[in-house]
Amino acid sequence: MCGIAGEIRFDGAFADTSAVARMTETLAPRGPDSSGIVAQGRVAFGHRRLKIIDLSEKAGQPMIDPALGLTIVFNGCIYNYPELREELIAAGYDFFSHGDTEVVLKAFHKWGEACVERFHGMFAFAIHERDTGTVTLARDRFGIKPLYYSETDKRIRFASFLPALLKAGDVDTDIDREALHNYMTFHAVVPPPRTMLKGVRKLPPATTRRIDADGSVTDRVYWSPPYERRPEDTGLTRDDWRDRVLEALRVSVRRRMVADVPVGVLLSGGVDSSLIVGLLAEEGQKHLMTFSIGFEEANGEKGDEFVYSDLIAERYATDHHKIFVPSDHLISHLPDTIAAMSEPMVSYDNIGFFLLSREVSKHIKVVQSGQGADEVFGGYHWYPPLANSNDVVGDYAKVFFDRTHETLKKQLGDRWIADSNVSRSFVSEHLLRGGAATPVDRALRLDSHVMLVDDPVKRVDNMTMAWGLEARVPFLDHELVELAATIPPEFKLHDHGKGVLKDAARLVVPHEVIDRKKGYFPVPQLKYIQGEYLDMVKDALGSKPARERGLFRQDYLETLFADPASHITPLRGSELWQVALLEMWLQSHGI
Repeated sequence: MCGIAGEIRFDGAFADTSAVARMTETLAPRGPDSSGIVAQGRVAFGHRRLKIIDLSEKAGQPMIDPALGLTIVFNGCIYNYPELREELIAAGYDFFSHGDTEVVLKAFHKWGEACVERFHGMFAFAIHERDTGTVTLARDRFGIKPLYYSETDKRIRFASFLPALLKAGDVDTDIDREALHNYMTFHAVVPPPRTMLKGVRKLPPATTRRIDADGSVTDRVYWSPPYERRPEDTGLTRDDWRDRVLEALRVSVRRRMVADVPVGVLLSGGVDSSLIVGLLAEEGQKHLMTFSIGFEEANGEKGDEFVYSDLIAERYATDHHKIFVPSDHLISHLPDTIAAMSEPMVSYDNIGFFLLSREVSKHIKVVQSGQGADEVFGGYHWYPPLANSNDVVGDYAKVFFDRTHETLKKQLGDRWIADSNVSRSFVSEHLLRGGAATPVDRALRLDSHVMLVDDPVKRVDNMTMAWGLEARVPFLDHELVELAATIPPEFKLHDHGKGVLKDAARLVVPHEVIDRKKGYFPVPQLKYIQGEYLDMVKDALGSKPARERGLFRQDYLETLFADPASHITPLRGSELWQVALLEMWLQSHGI
């Protein structure tokens, strides 16, 4: 797990190594163990390393293979790299290291861009071909590893962290009005390639991009599983699906144990993380480190779920660590949390993951986490109402969108309103394309391949990597997801959602963590903004930069200030926190 950066020139000039150095330095938290920069004429790569596999300097980056004429910077982990390495050795390749980076490099030489289809893992990489000048960028199927870029007619720069591109300079930092519409409407999700800034874009997941020496670009989407039933599965029972899911999850968790350092678990006490702990115990993992976090109550809403995480920790005799965050400690770390965001992310979970990751990083470098289970197995409350939908676009928007286009017009400053309802158009196009059999399948596909990537997955990457911690997500193993996509929706929706996953969990973990109300990282202080939290957001939204920007109408802000707790979105988020977080993120990065 690492941070990558680079520049590719098209104007005959040498790559700007000082710009690459500034980006690489900004990536230091992602890779605290070592760094390197390599320049070859018009191309320069930078890298920050977190040592997880092959701890020797032989696996350092940027990695050059002069015999093959290839240079790589790679961020992520390929879980099946030992098997691929053996296959490549049998094909005649020699290896000088024992890690996964060199496997990616030689796999690319043998199979070209199609090598990504053989990888089980999370990854973003750039490979420069010496003899042709071509650079290939790639991102894993779920965008678990980020890859941002900025481009002009003279060059392209890329980095694992959006603010690193800002440090390099020469970026158009005007607000993208369509991205702003997405943020305010599509529950803070800004789909690729857009970001909040006009001058920064992100490579979509499951995509390879070939950049030729003349600057021409060719993209290829290499994975898009069908959300349809297979004839050979006709007649499978609920128990059959349960057994298939459990076996696929066992394989996924086992894959994510590969490391030359210990692997722990972020244990919320919910069914997803508890199931991971249980499966690791089945694999014979002893003295497993687990970590939970809790916050103070606010407005009568409890701020922790320790009763359930304690139950799992005791059941499996884990080395358990509980972190309790008092309110004054929470507010003091919000600025650092916001600074760690590649993009403005409105979820209250961010501060929880940030502080939890800080504590975890004192003990270990790798954790498994339960993100993705709700999107893959139908755990959210908005899926059941879609089961009999005759208007999947309208019904989805009704339960997921934070506000309508007409309402947004009354809240944004005039110059910031998009020309059309771009969020509704995007969702409509995605939901109605072929390859999904039912309205629920369509919603699961949208949430798994768009919302998940630019909300929970991005949140976990940003907050863990801020502390040099690698997070692995077994529910996003692509073979597990391909299986889940074929399961009839009724098996997912029963038992108040995630039914088939709960059926599998009953064979592994205590029923108490399954038969309870759905939980999450509760941070009630950020939902019911009052006292010093209200003062903080008022200061940000009333500051000179905010007034000059004029993103929001003053009468709308005054309404929110007067009674924050009365303005909660359909998905139970604070409208005031949503607008304040955006402004604080912009200010945090000097935009």
